Amino acid sequence: MTKTATPYPPLHSPRRILMGPGPSDVPQTILAALAQPTVGHLDPFYLQAMDGLQSMLRHVFKTDNELTFAVSGTGSAGMETAVVNLVEPGDSVLICVNGVFGSRMADVAERAGAVVNTITKPWGQIFTTTELKNAIVKFKPKIVGIVMAETSTGASQPISAIADVVHNAGGLLIVDAVTSLGGMNVEVDQWGIDVVFSGTQKCLSCPPGLAPISFSPAAVASIERRATKVSSWYFDVSMIANYWGENRAYHHTAPINMTFALYEALRLLLAEGLEACYARHALNHRALKRGLEILGFTYAADPEHQLPMLNAVNLPAAVDDAQMRLALLEQYKIEIGGGLGELKGKVWRIGIMGHSAKSENVLSLLEALENLFVENRIVCESGVACRAANAVYLNG
Repeated sequence: MTKTATPYPPLHSPRRILMGPGPSDVPQTILAALAQPTVGHLDPFYLQAMDGLQSMLRHVFKTDNELTFAVSGTGSAGMETAVVNLVEPGDSVLICVNGVFGSRMADVAERAGAVVNTITKPWGQIFTTTELKNAIVKFKPKIVGIVMAETSTGASQPISAIADVVHNAGGLLIVDAVTSLGGMNVEVDQWGIDVVFSGTQKCLSCPPGLAPISFSPAAVASIERRATKVSSWYFDVSMIANYWGENRAYHHTAPINMTFALYEALRLLLAEGLEACYARHALNHRALKRGLEILGFTYAADPEHQLPMLNAVNLPAAVDDAQMRLALLEQYKIEIGGGLGELKGKVWRIGIMGHSAKSENVLSLLEALENLFVENRIVCESGVACRAANAVYLNG
């Protein structure tokens, strides 16, 4: 039989500067870890890597929780794992909604059979303990879910006081830390979080595909008391725990090479030091914010509760959302994100997460914006935004 040329060319991914809401830039050593030879999911080498990954996750989550591992799936898989294991049909659940991902958690809980009640705030604002306490008194939930770092608005929700309110009422607290983990302090044990989940592709600078998660002893006890099976076979942690624990009982074929990548990502993070990493994100946020404000951008989130790694900014009137984001990508190879939900077309979501959180990225974006402003005849003094950002870097 005569061979014919395949119509499908080999892939050659373009190089981008990833400054959107995720994924973030991936260091070469993590890509190299991803490319290591694949072994079996019960190979002694892989089991050793799993142990190391769990240990490092506990350090990053700041927890002693035994049931700490990586869900085979993206951050949304982590959300679903958290919810379906705690929720039984008919359970009262309270979800805090001030953006897209609070709404998603409410949807997941409803699909799991919960009686879902919500407390809402305008997008970009956060919840107070008083507001939450009043809602808990009204709805008497078994579980309260909240987003620590709302990726759609750039709002940073304080957690510790909220956990006290939930626990004082006898409830369990689920926290979405998809965007925050690795870029700002997450204190699972000290704050009293019962289930926390994240994703690999943001401040951990790993490709998307795993969802770090941790269950407190109280959460595990709640799962053990269930009267019904977990609604998802794949995300049932009573079975997954036997694979990640000493028994190593087969559950599913784990994404082996993604485990290698996350192992390396966590190793790099701990080598830098958590506090140093948080400080790096905060410094780049301050520099970017100063430069963007010079160009006429304002922030969507409350001034006192803005995320360092995800900058959601309102567009100046003269800026065409889609046209300028496309120009950034095509002319400067810089990717930023548009708005979601009710903020679609109104804000940009600029990520400085993980390996992307560095001065050269911040300055490259500001310089590109200055050039595009001039090209589009938007009033802009050449170099002023970059000078403002550099002043922040010089002064700390």
